[in-house]
Amino acid sequence: MQRRYGGGYLFLQRVYHDLGIDKICKSIASKYKFTYDLNEILSCLVYGRVLDPSSKLATHQFSQTLIEGSEFELHHTYRALCVMAEQMDLIQSELYRNSKKVSKRNDAILYYDCTNYFFEIEQEDGLKQYGHSKEHRPNPIVQMGLFMDGDGVPLAFSINPGNTNEQTTLRPLEKKILADFGHAKFIVCTDAGLSSTANRKFNNTNERSFITTQSVKQLKGYLKTWATDPAGWRLTKGDIVYDLSVLDVGEHYESVFYKERWIKDDGLEQRLVVTFSFKYRAYQRQIRTRQIERAQKLIDSAPKSIGKPRQNDYKRLISKTSVTEEGEVAEKTVYAIDENRIAEEEAYDGFYGVCTDLEGDAAQITEINRRRWQIEECFRIMKHEMKARPVYLSREDRIKAHFLTCFIALMIYRFIEKRLGDKYTCFEIIDGLKAMDFLKVKGEGYIPLYTRTDFTDDLHKAFGFHTDYQIVTIKQMRKIIRLTKR
Repeated sequence: MQRRYGGGYLFLQRVYHDLGIDKICKSIASKYKFTYDLNEILSCLVYGRVLDPSSKLATHQFSQTLIEGSEFELHHTYRALCVMAEQMDLIQSELYRNSKKVSKRNDAILYYDCTNYFFEIEQEDGLKQYGHSKEHRPNPIVQMGLFMDGDGVPLAFSINPGNTNEQTTLRPLEKKILADFGHAKFIVCTDAGLSSTANRKFNNTNERSFITTQSVKQLKGYLKTWATDPAGWRLTKGDIVYDLSVLDVGEHYESVFYKERWIKDDGLEQRLVVTFSFKYRAYQRQIRTRQIERAQKLIDSAPKSIGKPRQNDYKRLISKTSVTEEGEVAEKTVYAIDENRIAEEEAYDGFYGVCTDLEGDAAQITEINRRRWQIEECFRIMKHEMKARPVYLSREDRIKAHFLTCFIALMIYRFIEKRLGDKYTCFEIIDGLKAMDFLKVKGEGYIPLYTRTDFTDDLHKAFGFHTDYQIVTIKQMRKIIRLTKR
């Protein structure tokens, strides 16, 4: 007989209902004739994705361990996934509207990025296609494009075949935001790999703008010369013009210098802002020094394992000589540290470029761009904490629904994080919720089995109810449950 029950989901449930997902499910259910409870299934999938990410079978079993339990059958889960996929656009647009009632959305700036998720299969099919895996896995993948607001809260996503060019994924999803979300005035911030000229032009119209990273190394020759010239640099405050070559590094180690100019290319006028920091230069050189050490160790210990390097792989710093000075094929391939490659890379250390159609303070523009790390964190949370991959589903509609539950789980997690004032790490929040188990005493109530901490105190304070009494009576628990669903 089960006596131990999970209670951490109650805090997820509160945000779930604040977002009106139960009402969205009810509205969807009115269009169909199914007999199962869509809201019960979706909520359990979302809670399981945060607290015990696993297969749909294991999640169904997990749902039985919660204080409220569940009554749906496993086969209903798969049927519900099909409905979720059909209604995915509606759910996203309604979630956005409802989320604005939960918390002020910092949606004047939208960050966009792509990642991919692998399958434990070898055969391509439909969405599952071979492409450039972010994790360098030899498996078919699907691609996710994600829009996030300025506070790191997800706003919209799309799923595309794994062999799709990332640059082509931005506009279709953005058009859905414009059409379905009632949101048309924003700045789109992306990395250079996603920002084609066509994407920049698309966001250089109406009330939209763009900010995108720009590799200094990839600039045209005259712009590259201008960007790396030590003369003509300024600080964000003051009108003094500096020459980097004569500055005292120690005195200006923390300073961030900048220079800017307007350029016109392919019919698009945009502002190029380049920053330089001695601290950033030292950081880049420290990383490269470690890569050189790894490269030399590989040359000394296992040169035969040196294959074709990836773009940022430390093996790129290894030169390979397979011919003699006379141009003939050598008997033995010689490997060495590529000093020319190192010198070429060092020339760009400390520099960072951004392109935009915005006017205004250069420091503010570069700061907006630097916050792109939050969208990378979103992907990390989904992949690691919420274990969104590998994906074991095969049908395309179920695959899309799987990522919809991951998206909702991430949104709920982010709102919990905001309620706690960004005081705790992702690990501390999720682990703390997982630990909130109770022992059920028949006829009396629930005894908390977790240790009271600063986290649980802050959590209870933020949500307005307590589960850390010596015993939570049945009456009290019913009241808490009602509170999480109001």
